[in-house]
Amino acid sequence: MADISFHPTHVAQDALSGIKNVFAQIGHGLVAMGENSGRYRRLTALNRMSDAQLAERGLKREDIVRHVFADVFYV
Repeated sequence: MADISFHPTHVAQDALSGIKNVFAQIGHGLVAMGENSGRYRRLTALNRMSDAQLAERGLKREDIVRHVFADVFYV
């Protein structure tokens, strides 16, 4: 006697997995674009500085974001 089983959930999971992968790739692309922006590089460079180095530039650590985005946002 033959026994046939059908599991439609695998098909649905495969389709869902494919959709998830598409959105994950879009997300990775957006992150890469953000990390390659000049503002992100400027934020990273300022965050790596010591408090004394920031003080030489007239900045406090809590003002870094405001300084970098001053031309775009009024905070």
